[in-house]
Amino acid sequence: MTGSARRAAAPRPNLALRRATKAAKAVGFWALVVFIVLFSVFPFYYAILTSLEQGSALFEVNYLPSTLDLGNYVDVLTKGPFPLNFLNSVMVAVAVVAISLFLAVTAAFALSRVRFRGRGLLLLTILSVSMFPQIAVLAGLFEMVRAFGLYNSLGSLILSYMIFTLPFTVWVLTTFMRDMPAELEEAAIVDGATPFQIVRRVFLPLLWPAMVTTGLLAFIQAWNEFLFALTFVSSNDTRTVPVAIALLSGSSGKEVPWGEIMAASVIVTAPLVIMVLIFQRKIVAGLTAGGVKG
Repeated sequence: MTGSARRAAAPRPNLALRRATKAAKAVGFWALVVFIVLFSVFPFYYAILTSLEQGSALFEVNYLPSTLDLGNYVDVLTKGPFPLNFLNSVMVAVAVVAISLFLAVTAAFALSRVRFRGRGLLLLTILSVSMFPQIAVLAGLFEMVRAFGLYNSLGSLILSYMIFTLPFTVWVLTTFMRDMPAELEEAAIVDGATPFQIVRRVFLPLLWPAMVTTGLLAFIQAWNEFLFALTFVSSNDTRTVPVAIALLSGSSGKEVPWGEIMAASVIVTAPLVIMVLIFQRKIVAGLTAGGVKG
C-alpha cells in the first residue's frame, strides 16, 4: 500500500466512530423523548381507560381498552350537579383571567415605562404576595370573604384566586414590556397619543404572546384550585369541578366510584389539553421572547 493510500484509509476509523457517536446520541435523545411522553401522558391515558370500565373490570390492570362503555360519563353528566359545577369553573376561570390581564397590563405599563421612586420595591412587594402558601393566608382570606359578604358565592373564589394569579401576571408582563424599545412609545407621544392609546394601540399587539402565556397559566391555576374552593363554598350548586370530583360518592358510603371519578377527571382535563394545543405557538413565543428587539 502506498503512502497516499494509507493516508486516505487512516480517517475511516474516526469517521466510523463519529457516526456511531451520532447514532448513539440520536437513540439517547429519542429514548428520553419517549420516556418524557410516557411519563406525562400515561396517567391521563390510564384515566381514560379506567373511565371506560365498570364493575370488576375497574380493578383489573389493562393497558389496552377492553370495552368502550360510556356509562360512567352518562352518570357523571346526568345524576348530579356536575354540569353546573363545570359551568361554575368556566365562569370563575374566565373572570380571573380577564380581570388579572386587565389589571396586569395597566400595572405593567406603570412599572416598566413610568419612572417613580420605589418602583422596584413595589414590584418586589407584589411578587412577595405569591410566595406565601395558601394555608398561611386561608384564615385572613376567610375573614375578608365574610366581611365582603361573598361567602358561598363565586365572587369569593374570583377574589381569592386573583391574589395568587395577579402577581405572576404583573411580573411577566412588566418584564416583557420593559424590553420593548422606547422609540415606540416616544413616536406615539409625538403623534399625540394618550397613555391609554399607547397601551391599547402600541403595546397590546406586541404583548399577545406574553398575555396568552400568562392568561393560560392563570386559567389553569384557577381551574385546578381546590383548597379555597372547598373552604369558601359550601353548596353543591356553587362548587367548582375539583371539589365536585372529590365529593363524588357511590351508592353506599363505603363505595368509591372510581369509574365516575376518572370520567369526570377526563372531562375536566380535556379543555386544558385542547387550549394548550391551540395556543402552543403563542406559549412558546411568550416564554422565549422578550418583546421587539431594537
